[in-house]
Amino acid sequence: MDLLARKAFAEFLGGALLAATVVGSGIAATRLTEDVALQLLTNAVITGAVLVALILALGPVSAAFNPVVTLVERGLGAIDNRCTAALLTAQVAGCCVGVVIANLMFDLSAVDISSRDRSDAHLLLSEVVATFGLVVVIFGVVRAGRSASVAYAVGGYITAAYWFTSSTSFANPAITVGRMLSDTFAGIEPASVPGFVGAQVLGGALALGAVLALYPNTRRVAADLVEAAENPS
Repeated sequence: MDLLARKAFAEFLGGALLAATVVGSGIAATRLTEDVALQLLTNAVITGAVLVALILALGPVSAAFNPVVTLVERGLGAIDNRCTAALLTAQVAGCCVGVVIANLMFDLSAVDISSRDRSDAHLLLSEVVATFGLVVVIFGVVRAGRSASVAYAVGGYITAAYWFTSSTSFANPAITVGRMLSDTFAGIEPASVPGFVGAQVLGGALALGAVLALYPNTRRVAADLVEAAENPS
């Protein structure tokens, strides 16, 4: 298996496990308690924990699991167009498969289109903020020379963002698309998906500008990382 295929498989696998965790823990939480705050706490902590585990496990190959992160990598010149297309496809496919698996694990229909309306303007603003923060955290930690800490930073940020954003921080177009396939606690109706994805892409673009302003030599560092990946010692 060549490097690009390995990266795509890692993104597919990570996306599937992440989506299964988000949706599965949401279903479990609503079945175990009627307390909405406890449901959200359960969903947030479990999602943050699995992000740490998945990034640590798959990071040596590829561990974005998020089209916005991949697009920012492309914007920085860290990956080319062919790699970008492959990773985006794998991420969306993985998240959709993960949601289907979560539905089946809890004895629901494999695909049950969500009816949960998330179209309000304040939710879209929340997605801009949530995605902006996520991208700044990821690339800021890496650029600061603390790549080994990315998993913990991302897990911690997403756990917090579930609570400080009114949208509960989807912050990921791939998982947004996947979550429309489950009419459960974590679902989103198809009509709300374009707005969420647009808000997430905007948040990522703003974050790219912030990262470049904070770390002016980020593009050079990205080029060095690409060269190291293509010419391993």
